[in-house]
Amino acid sequence: MGFGIDMAKAKLIHQERIRKARKKILSQLDIDFIKAQETSADTSAIVAKKQVLRDYPALAGISTAQNLTDLRATWDTTVLGKSPYES
Repeated sequence: MGFGIDMAKAKLIHQERIRKARKKILSQLDIDFIKAQETSADTSAIVAKKQVLRDYPALAGISTAQNLTDLRATWDTTVLGKSPYES
């Protein structure tokens, strides 16, 4: 008999990693948003990116992941940057 992975705990850890990764990105987007407002530029793309980041921890793939491989596959490097699972 071996030890199993507590997927519920793994999902919570994964979500915390997402929150940590998005914090810096959201801060930069806040700056970009203010700069865009100062020049009356369109802010809709910035607002959309921020919403994607806010919604990311609730991504359906996280809750339905059956194993660590599935869970790690939910990390989108185009949204969150470098994966914490890569060396």
